[in-house]
Amino acid sequence: MAELKTDRYYVETHEWIMIDGDTATVGITDYAQEELGDIVYVEAEPEGEELVKGDIFGSIESVKVASDLYLPVDGEILEFNQELTDQPELINSDAYAAWIIKIKISNQNQIKELMDAEAYQASIE
Repeated sequence: MAELKTDRYYVETHEWIMIDGDTATVGITDYAQEELGDIVYVEAEPEGEELVKGDIFGSIESVKVASDLYLPVDGEILEFNQELTDQPELINSDAYAAWIIKIKISNQNQIKELMDAEAYQASIE
């Protein structure tokens, strides 16, 4: 069964977002990494790229499939987790520790539209 953390929000495309003031860390859920299988590649848009909620910010590939990654809220990419360049399998080890990007949030009001852990759990059942 997929693990969920209550200290972050979720979106139906299986990304999580942990908010700290006007910055946030984004990754994929444990459920998503289980569905993908062994992850072999992760990429993201460059730092400084400004995107809106729902834009593709990167992609993730497993031995089974490639999948786009979607931004949960409007923001500017501040950082990509460089560890994933050489060790994308870190996401399989711990999807909540192996974040993908950090962003500067442009629209704090969008946070209200995100799912908490309980709502996300209901969406994947």
